[in-house]
Amino acid sequence: MNTNGHRVVVLGGGYTGMLAAIRLAHRTRRAGVRITLVNASDRFTERLRLHQTAAGHRLADHHIPDLLAGTGITFVQGTVTALDPDARAVVLDGGAARLDYDTLVYALGSATDTGLVPGADVHAFTLNGPRAAADLAARAREVAAAGGTITVCGGGLTGVEAATELAEAHPGAHVTLISHAEPGAMMGTRARAYLYRALDRLGVTVRTGVRVTKVLPGAVELEGGEVVASDACLWTTGVKVPALAADAGIAVDDRGLILVDETLRSVSHPSVHAIGDTAAIRMAWGQIHGTCQSGLPTAQYTGDAIARLLRGRAVKPFRFGYYHQPVSLGRRDAVIQFTYADDTPRRVYLKGRAAVLYKEFVSSSPLKFYRISKRFNISVTPSKGGRVTLPKRAARTRHDDAARTRHDDAARTRRDDAARTRRDDAARTRRDDAARTRRDDAARTRRDDAARTRNGSPA
Repeated sequence: MNTNGHRVVVLGGGYTGMLAAIRLAHRTRRAGVRITLVNASDRFTERLRLHQTAAGHRLADHHIPDLLAGTGITFVQGTVTALDPDARAVVLDGGAARLDYDTLVYALGSATDTGLVPGADVHAFTLNGPRAAADLAARAREVAAAGGTITVCGGGLTGVEAATELAEAHPGAHVTLISHAEPGAMMGTRARAYLYRALDRLGVTVRTGVRVTKVLPGAVELEGGEVVASDACLWTTGVKVPALAADAGIAVDDRGLILVDETLRSVSHPSVHAIGDTAAIRMAWGQIHGTCQSGLPTAQYTGDAIARLLRGRAVKPFRFGYYHQPVSLGRRDAVIQFTYADDTPRRVYLKGRAAVLYKEFVSSSPLKFYRISKRFNISVTPSKGGRVTLPKRAARTRHDDAARTRHDDAARTRRDDAARTRRDDAARTRRDDAARTRRDDAARTRRDDAARTRNGSPA
């Protein structure tokens, strides 16, 4: 296939869009492919660190043109306001500019949904970007100085990281974490217990089993009418994606995620590749939920897939499996829960200093990947999930798992029966030995009595 002049437009300069563009540029560096990256800001946002910004920590500034230097990628700063997938065009800034494409990579990401309850969009802070996080940092300093209360709504990993970071940075504030589910519910028992000890150590009040129904100027209202004072409310629950894809007629699910095939191409418009938070990606074990952990592998895969398609080569299905849940607990503590491919917890976890170093490696790795990917095709996919992510073997895997479960249950029953039999035999042996001992003692006593009688000795 003649790839000279083939136009690839990547929408979104976040974790996934950046890696997809750089990866593809390296893969096609001699093919004459023209790659354009579009982002609303020229600053690269480390979303994994926004809770640090919210606590008042200064982060390094990274600019997208600097990160793209030497790749041949054209950077366009602008806001995507419309798509025309039939004409293969992107409209920027309300029509001020238009980009035509042959292949589109849709990586616009997601944001916290403040439309779930009344008042959240007006009275709650979010971590939807550096400016939002900086606004919360300024307010948190004021609240701490006055000895007020900061309320974090949402007990997911973002909520936990934000609550612990704020409590550590502002010991003068009272931090309350409100969640319907138990914080760290996806973790194993021991990792979750460590997380709770950290929350307790930092003085975070945890309210679980309750729902926030309204955010007020100085409080949050819970289901049932209880009002909890809140001088600053951080909203971390719920996720939404841009409506651009749905508005353009691209097939989406009920949450607005682009429906993709096994190669992450839109089922309605194959020239569109969706990656990261904006794609409805299913593995044999279920649907992937948007995280940097899953997003970077989709970017790597898509960069490689587009390069192969341009060369007329076949593309294998995307495969991915989760492997960890890294959670910082302030600057000096963390917990890492290692997982199976479907994100359920394994027995193994890290805590304390080792977990802090591990979490810092995870948070800093994307920028390192970008630099290395300019020159080498490195993998950012530590786990493809093993055999459970093989689509053609999914049914066989479920059958094998069921058979293995039956086999294990049967083996366990046999072991239990054997152990019970051994216990019964041992108890029976002890009873027989005791009875034999009693009989022997009785017989010995009778012989001794008989001997004394013959010898004329008194009994």
